[in-house]
Amino acid sequence: MPTATMLDQATSMIEKAWGQPVEILEALAVRRPIEDPLLRSAMSAHAGLATTEHSVSAHQKRLHALTRPGYVPTFYELPQITSSAADLRLAHAEGRTQLQAIRRLVEAREGVTPPHQSPAARQAQAAVARSEHAPQSPAQVPEQPGPAPVAELPAPGAGPRR
Repeated sequence: MPTATMLDQATSMIEKAWGQPVEILEALAVRRPIEDPLLRSAMSAHAGLATTEHSVSAHQKRLHALTRPGYVPTFYELPQITSSAADLRLAHAEGRTQLQAIRRLVEAREGVTPPHQSPAARQAQAAVARSEHAPQSPAQVPEQPGPAPVAELPAPGAGPRR
């Protein structure tokens, strides 16, 4: 049984969080990016992860071709093997970083959108939160203390007083 790739894991996380297949979510992210910026970010990271997966596959194939069983690499192929191995490690690191970014976006979505609230309830909640931060009218502003008195400083060059 083949193991799940990073792209498979990311696809599963995104589909579970948004409740729709990735193909539909890609279209939604392009058509309505303002409505769900987390979706747009997740789909962008997903596309980057797909590119990274292709890069990993290409580096693996190249490395396997240079190190296949029974094949003795020539002297000039040794730098190619080293370079391919380094490129493969870099591509894996990039993929893990993108997967972590998708994981954080999914966590942010779960933190922002409780599953039991409708979009209208979330909008009402946001409006209430904004009204609490709105500037108050002058009649509602509590009295604030005046500026602190400033100590009188001697004129420059006057020296100490006697």
